[in-house]
Amino acid sequence: MLANVYRRGMPLAGYWVSEKYDGLRGYWDGQQLWTRGGERVHAPAWFTAPLPAVPLDGELWAGRGRFEHALSTVRSQQSMDAAWRAMRFMVFDVPAEHGDFDHRLTRLQQLLPIAAAPWIIAVPQQRATTHTALQALLDRVVKDGGEGLMLHLGSASYRSERSDDLLKFKPYDDAEARVIAHLPGQGKHAGRMGALLVEAGEGLRFRLGGGFSDAQRRDPPAIGSLVIYRYNGLNASGLPRHARFLRVREDG
Repeated sequence: MLANVYRRGMPLAGYWVSEKYDGLRGYWDGQQLWTRGGERVHAPAWFTAPLPAVPLDGELWAGRGRFEHALSTVRSQQSMDAAWRAMRFMVFDVPAEHGDFDHRLTRLQQLLPIAAAPWIIAVPQQRATTHTALQALLDRVVKDGGEGLMLHLGSASYRSERSDDLLKFKPYDDAEARVIAHLPGQGKHAGRMGALLVEAGEGLRFRLGGGFSDAQRRDPPAIGSLVIYRYNGLNASGLPRHARFLRVREDG
């Protein structure tokens, strides 16, 4: 399932709320762990052995503010035991279970926790109430180093598509775009990348020049790769305001 963006005024009745974990999507098919993009995850045998023989959907997470650790660990072609000791599989759904999310959540709570595997965790869920309460919860999560919130409609079936059944609520907007070209830098950035020319949606192209480290300007994201950027709403032309690079989308 893929998430749309929550906006104030959207109805909250029937939604569950949980923290949005800044990791990489992990899908357990009952025998093997995969990324969202369909790449095999080379986790140690001890990490996956306690998992039940039913599909689980979740996030491979290393803790708040530790996305780079999660990324390097999950993307490694070798099973790095020490790195995986810091990882958690935050499970939020049981995709093959029939019924709506309310039912699947009950089933998930029957499967987890597993006493011998504290790294496999059912994501804590609470009922959504009002926008004011939701905003207060978001403020607390972000203050403590979290990324945002997820809202999951209790009456929703599991669908492998983007819809309002699943919503994300963050202190800023973010979206994906494909790198079209590297634009040369000037001044202090002379001799290295100054901005990316990216394309998002129906042929919408714009420059993405902020948010890069010096190392990223020397070795910019590859042409054709997908990047995630943050922004603050849209201009009348449809272009994102104050767009800044966040990271390359590495999970497929």
